[in-house]
Amino acid sequence: MRAELQYIVPDDFPELKLLAWSRDPQRPLPAAEAFALYERNWRFVDRQRLTDRESGLIRDLANRFGHGRLLI
Repeated sequence: MRAELQYIVPDDFPELKLLAWSRDPQRPLPAAEAFALYERNWRFVDRQRLTDRESGLIRDLANRFGHGRLLI
C-alpha cells in the first residue's frame, strides 16, 4: 500500500466487502477504519478466499497501523 493511500474502497477487496456489509461498499473507508474492521472481525474472514492483493493490503495496514501485527 502506498504511504499516501488514505482511503480504501471495500468493493475492491472481497473479504473487506463482507466485513463492511452494513455500509455502501463503493464508499471509501479511512485506511485506519479498514484495519480496525479486519482486526475486530477476523473470525469472519475466510482466509482461503483472500486474494494476493487483499493479503497484501492487510499486511500493509498491519505494518502501518498495528506496528506490524494484526491482533486476532
